[in-house]
Amino acid sequence: MTDLFSVEGKTVLVTGGSRGIGLMIARGFVQAGAKVIISARKADVCETVAKELAAEGSCEAIPADLSHDEGALGLAAAVRERTGDRLDVLVNNAGATWGAPLESYPESAFDKLWAVNVKAVFRLTTALLPALRTAATADDPARVINIGSIDGLRVPWMEVYAYSATKAAVHMLTRNLAHQLAGERITVNAIAPGPFESKMMAFALDDPASRAAIEQQVPLGRIGRPEDMAGAAIYLSSRAGAYLTGAVIPVDGGITTHG
Repeated sequence: MTDLFSVEGKTVLVTGGSRGIGLMIARGFVQAGAKVIISARKADVCETVAKELAAEGSCEAIPADLSHDEGALGLAAAVRERTGDRLDVLVNNAGATWGAPLESYPESAFDKLWAVNVKAVFRLTTALLPALRTAATADDPARVINIGSIDGLRVPWMEVYAYSATKAAVHMLTRNLAHQLAGERITVNAIAPGPFESKMMAFALDDPASRAAIEQQVPLGRIGRPEDMAGAAIYLSSRAGAYLTGAVIPVDGGITTHG
């Protein structure tokens, strides 16, 4: 039992790992003894955060723009070269959101969010399959963790039509990939976060009144903490989570229990 939740020595890629939920997950893996690679669109920020995390363990940066196929394929090639074509855990966290009133909601929002939130997850996962296959064993599968959202499980509070639609797509893509890859000893699961401190939520959480209103909607009465998100990802990547695939796990303080 002492190593049931261990990820020590595993090689982990976290996209969107320089801030928000991605940074929470990346820091958790670093502190747990994994060898972490973070990727983000802004190269200077990505490098700076990787250096900060490296002070706590093993972390390096590979900047990439995942809004187009070339960026996803380039990141996969760089990761495979850097890791000797072996990757234990892929965390597809990079994403974008867009809020606007219904009748003025632009078509460009759907184009942008489909590319980043869905296509990039699919393209990066398929491009890294050789490295995941190398790491996979019957007792310790390779892991893919997709970051969805509770807004893909229930109607969101805000007018984020493309965001909620693409996150629902991420959840279904997770199930599809899990079914397809189980025979290759690669598990695919999704985490659906509720409210956490992030750039996407800053507009709501930075205002005390708005924050209090959101907390009142959470059955457990608080905003998510970094250890809540890191713990879920580490569980899915450890021996404890080796028999789980195709799951979409809400990490939301009970919000989705409202129905």
